[in-house]
Amino acid sequence: MKVIKKIFDNPIVRFLVGLVKVVIWVCVILIVLLIALQRLFNNQVSLGSYRMFTVVTGSMLPEYQIYDVIVVKEEDPKEIEVGDDVAYLGEKDDYKDKIITHRVIQKREENGTYYFTTQGIANQVADPEIRSDQLYGTVSYRPKVLSWFSHILNNSYGLYFLIIVPIAFLILLEILDYINRKESELEEDGQEE
Repeated sequence: MKVIKKIFDNPIVRFLVGLVKVVIWVCVILIVLLIALQRLFNNQVSLGSYRMFTVVTGSMLPEYQIYDVIVVKEEDPKEIEVGDDVAYLGEKDDYKDKIITHRVIQKREENGTYYFTTQGIANQVADPEIRSDQLYGTVSYRPKVLSWFSHILNNSYGLYFLIIVPIAFLILLEILDYINRKESELEEDGQEE
């Protein structure tokens, strides 16, 4: 245990250990918050005019992989064009109550309401026509880091490596820090006598 004390007495090591703890905690908290935002609020929360969704099917391959995270920006329906990728809430058939992200293949306007026909890139059949009030918006971008985390978290081992292992590592660092403090206190008590 004297070796641990010597290592932890080095101010550079103490700083690095503290920095590692902070970085790991921030990462774990951010991951948990992102998961909570999507799952607990059923994608009904928007930040500004942006929403975040996770792709769960291969209908948009190769543009979006399964478990990619996409950011969707609310858009005025008249600005949406054929070729844009949109996210919408389905209301018919197999699409009912599901959030779909597909490409606009046709757009029409009737009595001030815009209607869109969409289709997944990998699909052979178009979706049922949707109204502009079903739209969440257009796909703005796909954040690579968040997509990477999503792919890992949806892997059977990902949860362990992104959540459980870092927390176990933090606990280990706290135990080593506790042991170091106790040894320092014992040494100080021994010197006072």
